[in-house]
Amino acid sequence: MTNTEAGLRGFEQGPIRPPSEAFSLLLRVTRNCPWNRCRFCPVYKAEKFSRREVKEVLADIDSMRAWQDELKTRSWQLGMGGSLDRIALQTIYQNDPHNPGLYSLVLFQLGGGKTAFLQDADSLMVKSEELVTILKYLREKFPALERVTSYARTRTVAKKSAAELRQIRETGLDRLHIGMESGSDAVLELIKKGATQAEEIEAGKKAKAAGFELSEYVMPGLGGRKLSQEHALETAKALSAINPDFIRLRTLAVSPRSPLHDKLRTGEFETLNDVEMVDEIRLFLSGLEGITSRLVSDHMLNLLPELEGKFPENQAKLVGVCDRFLKLPPREQMLFIIGRRTNQFEALSELDDPERRSRAEQILERLGVETPEQMQEVIRQIMEQFI
Repeated sequence: MTNTEAGLRGFEQGPIRPPSEAFSLLLRVTRNCPWNRCRFCPVYKAEKFSRREVKEVLADIDSMRAWQDELKTRSWQLGMGGSLDRIALQTIYQNDPHNPGLYSLVLFQLGGGKTAFLQDADSLMVKSEELVTILKYLREKFPALERVTSYARTRTVAKKSAAELRQIRETGLDRLHIGMESGSDAVLELIKKGATQAEEIEAGKKAKAAGFELSEYVMPGLGGRKLSQEHALETAKALSAINPDFIRLRTLAVSPRSPLHDKLRTGEFETLNDVEMVDEIRLFLSGLEGITSRLVSDHMLNLLPELEGKFPENQAKLVGVCDRFLKLPPREQMLFIIGRRTNQFEALSELDDPERRSRAEQILERLGVETPEQMQEVIRQIMEQFI
């Protein structure tokens, strides 16, 4: 029986989601970004923002549910007794590898079938009563969901009433991902973020008061050389006032497709090298006060993925990770940087692993890198491939 004969249909998927939602059910509620002016961001720039009709979103939920049921059917057809364990899911996918609907639901089941993420850049732009309708239907069709999350812009959250936010939270939206990027008004203006530090603090506090889990994103390096110190200290100040559940690091990499690249090319904006970036992060971590947040370094652009821990108890340890890197001789720093950027290292201690170290040495020699300046140019080219 074909997919059409089985009554299966496709559903929309947006272009991005947080790394923590890699195995989530991706439900597109809006298309693109309502602001779309951030200078560091290459995503959505050629696209117009729109809210999807509620009936379209509900139809997509029905389609996703049908595809989830289809997985069971295919498991039986393949003689796996309806099982959806990893082996069964891999076998199902290998038999139909070019089917996007199937792929999305296989990923969802591989992650345990417990989480969903609302796309695109700002789902709270949807009218509150419509978002409530969508959330209720999603929870009805997928009763096993334990967490539903979404991106949200600072100003959108700030404009919602406390009652609206509480209703959305109680209906089933558990976590908000907000791209603070910086707490410095000067940096926010530089990158055209469309928010101020005061608005960031207001939005963060409102989200927490409504009962949401809150992830705030910070972008090391976003102030460039000129505003590095202010970026670190003012961002720490804003986050100390909010006390989010998670602080997530997203190291700046300037895409050639982003407006910030024009300022980089003219010399108006100077990027930090990796050593300067760690120095800035150390200052930022030292400036965080009175919080119980968890720091997360879960992105491939971050040099130090081991910067993970809970405040206040792990603050000294996190600062210590930065110190260990900063105290390395320049040659060792370069070796770790190239090893990390080519997936040889995850932690500083792996510099002592003879096999990993040898591979990193070979890469460094093959590239002919002998100075920090040469290193930075190589890293710039590598990081551009990730964005």
